Amino acid sequence: MADATSKRAALFITTLAVFLSPYMIYSVNIATPSIGSEFKMDAVSLTWIPTSYLLASAVFLVPLGKIADINGRKRVFVLGVTIFTISSFLLAFSNSAAMMILLRILQGIGGGTIYGTSLAILTSVFPAGERGNALGINTAMVYIGSTCGPFIGGFLTQNFGWRSIFLVAVPIGLALIALTFWKLKGEWAEARGESFDLRGSVLYGLALVAVMYGITMLPGTLGALLALVGTSGIVGFIWWENRVTHPVLHIGLFRRNRVFLLSNAAALIHYCATYAVVFLLSIYLQQLKGLNPADAGLILLVQPAMQAISSPMAGKLSDRIEPRIIASIGMALTFVGLSLLVFLSEATALEFILVVLIILGIGFGTFSSPNTNAAMCSLERRFYGVGSATISTMRLVGQMLSMGITALVFGLFIGRVQITPENHPLFLSSVQISFTIFAALCFVGIYASLARGNVRKCETDLPPS
Repeated sequence: MADATSKRAALFITTLAVFLSPYMIYSVNIATPSIGSEFKMDAVSLTWIPTSYLLASAVFLVPLGKIADINGRKRVFVLGVTIFTISSFLLAFSNSAAMMILLRILQGIGGGTIYGTSLAILTSVFPAGERGNALGINTAMVYIGSTCGPFIGGFLTQNFGWRSIFLVAVPIGLALIALTFWKLKGEWAEARGESFDLRGSVLYGLALVAVMYGITMLPGTLGALLALVGTSGIVGFIWWENRVTHPVLHIGLFRRNRVFLLSNAAALIHYCATYAVVFLLSIYLQQLKGLNPADAGLILLVQPAMQAISSPMAGKLSDRIEPRIIASIGMALTFVGLSLLVFLSEATALEFILVVLIILGIGFGTFSSPNTNAAMCSLERRFYGVGSATISTMRLVGQMLSMGITALVFGLFIGRVQITPENHPLFLSSVQISFTIFAALCFVGIYASLARGNVRKCETDLPPS
């Protein structure tokens, strides 16, 4: 087991690393209107600025996590940070929408690799009696990144231009690489010698890409065909994973465990219903309400701030009260917040939006920790690593589908045109329809959360949400 110095080094390095992804996600959401304006991107193309990052992260998170288990987690972690740092530097010099999206894909690969290996390294370094505290600190930094992202992104965009958002990540990445080689001793590869499920990984990735790209091309025939092929690919992936000796994703956990299945389904639905909120409100506040990026960022940080406050309290409460009850209350609060956003108009007061963001933040925080608690406590200890990776995948796929729904609605109601003042009525209709869909999804999610059943008391520290 690692000594105290190695533990502190691992905690500092991985905690700083997991700040990067949420910081980048939320700050870029604030900068999206400015990026779209500079590159003259239409409404549908605009959704690919966040979607390309999420899609790449979702495709590579689990396969690269498995590769890290086989070949060494520190080695793959450094690779992820390097990819993220190089792509961030290049993104600052993007000169077209195509270059921006391609580099965001590369950055998403790095971000997914960082997140997956960071948790695995902490789990390897810290023993069970200390692991919960370390993972809690690590999760707090994720929330700090989510909270600071809108504010930092808005401030940088307003004062230094959107390219500065990417440049800020470069020195952090370089420092992480240097610290990892200098301070993080040892290597961890508990699955060394196992085979890698290349066929399953390729099938999974191609299926997700086909579904997402197909959705953005609907209602065209090619879009419907791609979405159908992608859905069939996901079914084929599930069939294959049930038969391979060393699967990249343990489908058997879903088949044998109702609590784990419905907890993951609830997480998928919740992230699908909530992720696009910041993206849509960022455009709304800057385009329709005339706010600058800095002021829009200040308003939008309310939601992750409330999430950061409520999540630890809800997590502790779920240790005493059945987790599905607490999580379902959180899902219900999210449903209320999304339902209120259906009535958004050009005349909507900023105070109303702030109240809704408070409700959504409390709802998200109240749902997230207890839901993870329920999922992880339903597993045997030997499946904790797989379970954590699976929940992380549900988060990314849910966020990706949230943007896919938004892209579909934009394509149907706005079309491939820029969001200009003449198109504001169409944009507003698209926003209202999107929030109606998200609220309906959340209502279904309440049932999934309640239907999972009671959970046995957890035997040891839980991985975070």
